[in-house]
Amino acid sequence: MEENKTNISRRGFLKTAAAVGAALTITPAYEKVMAATNATATTSGTSTSGSATAASISAHRTLGTGKVAFDVSALGFGVMGLNYHRGVHPDRKACIRLLHEAVDRGVTLFDTAIIYGPLSNEELAGEALSQFKDRISVTTKFGLEVVNGKGTGRQDSRPATIRQYCEDSLRRLQLDSLPMFYQHRQDPNVPIEEVAQTIADLMKEGKVQRWGMCEISADTIRKAHAVCPLTAIQSEYHLMFREVETNGVLDVCQELGIGFVPYSPINRGFLGGDINEYTQLDPSNDNRPGLPRFQPEAIRSNTRIVNALQQFGRPRGMTAAQVALAWLLQKKPWIVPIPGTTKLSHLEENLRTMEFSCTTEEWKELEDTLAAFPVVGDRYPKWEQERIGK
Repeated sequence: MEENKTNISRRGFLKTAAAVGAALTITPAYEKVMAATNATATTSGTSTSGSATAASISAHRTLGTGKVAFDVSALGFGVMGLNYHRGVHPDRKACIRLLHEAVDRGVTLFDTAIIYGPLSNEELAGEALSQFKDRISVTTKFGLEVVNGKGTGRQDSRPATIRQYCEDSLRRLQLDSLPMFYQHRQDPNVPIEEVAQTIADLMKEGKVQRWGMCEISADTIRKAHAVCPLTAIQSEYHLMFREVETNGVLDVCQELGIGFVPYSPINRGFLGGDINEYTQLDPSNDNRPGLPRFQPEAIRSNTRIVNALQQFGRPRGMTAAQVALAWLLQKKPWIVPIPGTTKLSHLEENLRTMEFSCTTEEWKELEDTLAAFPVVGDRYPKWEQERIGK
């Protein structure tokens, strides 16, 4: 890549982006900025207005192949953290404004799930995004049981349940057809072939357009794909968790022409560099305090990884979060990360990742550096890890 001479930290980046963010929180100023930026879009995907710049995304990627191919923006948006599992969050109006901003900046893939809330995250996505259904796609997930608005901790992918969850998701998302319906976790009591056939029937009925699976094994992917072709697999994948590179999942996706969607691509915010061992996370609406990797001693040790990302990014003008996202994007052309955020400045930061590129040798240098820092702490507690597909 052409080296950017500007040294930049995430904190410094956010101070710069805050100038744009402040303007965009005021409706008249927002309209003036957007009118100017739309008129002066640059080839790099960044809109410019005077001294202020607002990042946007024009690059697209394709998940899946053939009849189930799915054209989406190269970066998506994970809706979950706007009101679930990420502590104190903005009020509903602010969340809707941020989602609208993502649409205006070119994001076309938004991800939610029935279990997020439960239900309230889908409701938020429906209220905010249904008016753009001709421009964007909202994907959701079934498979984790919700009874009377509460998660039970069980999996339920019986055909009748899938059908009911499909109808409920269509209503909450205010859609006539689901762009993609993922199985969130495999149900050990229902053969995957039966799940796939149920989805195939829903596709014939026009209620589902495509489907995917989350946190699933390569063998199960093959079985499901043989019955009803899959568009995407969604699993955790980032510089601190690379299991899909070694367990056959990425290999089978490439072989069968299935796309891959990494969730938590910045490791739940950790790789951005804003979390340390003294960070207070609200356990009433944040799952991170219960994760082994977010215990103080693990954070203290894993901070070496964040430092390495910052050292790699600084001479290239990249923040640690941008390094993490760019690393994923260069892995395969059919990988589409879905970072989430509650802040306009972080959305700006994420989208500007598209402005950077590094050589294969540079990425190898980063990976070699990180190999010296073993990751401390599991990503999930034992009970949650047991729900991962084998």
